[in-house]
Amino acid sequence: MSQKIDWAKYVAETEKNLTNKIASVEISSDESSRKKGSIGQNDEDAPEQFSPAEASLLAKVIRKGLVESKNDIEVQRRDPKSPLYSVKTFEALNLNPNLLKGVYEMGFNAPSKIQETALPTLLADPPQNLIAQAQSGTGKTAAFVLAMLSRVDSTKKYPQVLCLSPTYELAIQTGEVAAHMAKFCPEIEMKFAVRGEEVPKGTELTEHIIIGTPGKVLDWGLKFKIFDLKKIHVFVLDEADVMIATQGHQDQCIRIHKNLSSSCQMMFFSATYDQEVMDFAEHIVKNPITIRLKREEESLDNITQYYVRCANQQEKYNAVTNIYGTVGVGQAIIFCHTRKTAAWLSEKMAKDGHAVAVLTGDLTVEQRINVLDRFRQGQEKVLITTNVLSRGIDVEQVTIVVNFDLPIDVNKKADCETYLHRIGRTGRFGKRGIAINLVDSEQSMAILKTIEKHFNRKINYLNAEDSDEIEKNRKLVSLVNNKSNACLYSFVCLFK
Repeated sequence: MSQKIDWAKYVAETEKNLTNKIASVEISSDESSRKKGSIGQNDEDAPEQFSPAEASLLAKVIRKGLVESKNDIEVQRRDPKSPLYSVKTFEALNLNPNLLKGVYEMGFNAPSKIQETALPTLLADPPQNLIAQAQSGTGKTAAFVLAMLSRVDSTKKYPQVLCLSPTYELAIQTGEVAAHMAKFCPEIEMKFAVRGEEVPKGTELTEHIIIGTPGKVLDWGLKFKIFDLKKIHVFVLDEADVMIATQGHQDQCIRIHKNLSSSCQMMFFSATYDQEVMDFAEHIVKNPITIRLKREEESLDNITQYYVRCANQQEKYNAVTNIYGTVGVGQAIIFCHTRKTAAWLSEKMAKDGHAVAVLTGDLTVEQRINVLDRFRQGQEKVLITTNVLSRGIDVEQVTIVVNFDLPIDVNKKADCETYLHRIGRTGRFGKRGIAINLVDSEQSMAILKTIEKHFNRKINYLNAEDSDEIEKNRKLVSLVNNKSNACLYSFVCLFK
């Protein structure tokens, strides 16, 4: 349980400390980020660590379509008079016809669960403040972008909508979605406020929407005064958990928020909020409607879980190659605890003639995307990785996830959250999947039992030397998935 914080006092103190301090946002390279990390982070034996912003970027860039969540929505209304209705079609939102045309051009047929619940609230009059949480890939970006575009008065030539993202890349990505959606609305103009974008002194922005990072927005809005923050009537915080939990971003967001008008509509969107972040968000967003999708534990119903007893690392390798041989038309992801283990396993499998890919924190974002694109295209059937990928990939063909090492935290206790996200790489898009855990000691068996108890799900014993048993389970998964394939998708290709 996190310590209770007096956010009102914290914000006031932070605002005082930030006087005359407006910093631009710099995107650190992977190498510099590792150097700033904890002691031993460069050691191949150390667990992988990576920034939340980097993980979020990776998750968005590699995702090719929307995940249709089947989880129920939980809605908390602070103001009982606030309207909250669900819609089943985009037409029911009474959108600008040209915006609607852009929505359909992008391949949207009907609103996703988060969109059908959030958009009526975001488009209501009077405007409603919203804190929305939904798992990655369910259409959050499209939801707030559509709301941003709908709130613009194109006859007024000044910035009216401000959207903040934690990184340059995420801001650009949001802008690309907005540009696609506004394809048939040339009267709506947008401007990126990110590194590399410069405007002459004395300029006054005439674009309607600003999409950028906190540092550049502070420079433009307060230091150079090329647009008026008081005239912004829609403020969107994308990846709100990262923005709030990251000290530098949080300070900058507080400064920006302080200079907005009291009537500005607030939209906070994120995949996750811990209690401390939620406390902060609810402090600065007045009378919010809070929308959450139930946690991803529901996806466990789609995943059959097994464990394999192994005496040592070599037996674990033998188990992996047995499992590999039964993957068939599907693909597998193997999770290791350290880069050293991942490198050893990939080298050994490659020497034995297996087509495998390896992805760890040693690679740049661009290199990771290249590896993942090859994996998605089926050029490699097996992807060996660390926790750097536990939250970041949706590949329809992944039918098996193998935990070569069970996930543990810094205290060497069971890391149930990471386990959930790891095995959640299979069973995507409502399909079935298999998770196999390799157990090589009494300690790892105790960790497995803790995970089993935490999720209240039985993890069954599997004899990895019995190829027939593995193949039987794989065929069952394939059969179920093929039968339901026709109804798996409601949307296509949100991101390029």
